[in-house]
Amino acid sequence: MKTCWAQYLLWGVIAALGLLSILATAGCGQKGDLYLPDREPPAQSQPADR
Repeated sequence: MKTCWAQYLLWGVIAALGLLSILATAGCGQKGDLYLPDREPPAQSQPADR
């Protein structure tokens, strides 16, 4: 049975997307735990002395 060029294209796209998803998630959590840092309170402005 002869395969069509579209079938090769489909398998290529599937392989590329699979590899991309593996590479995209490979770096998750590499610098420690993932968390949202606490918000720092806004800086209070000091009144200028005249």
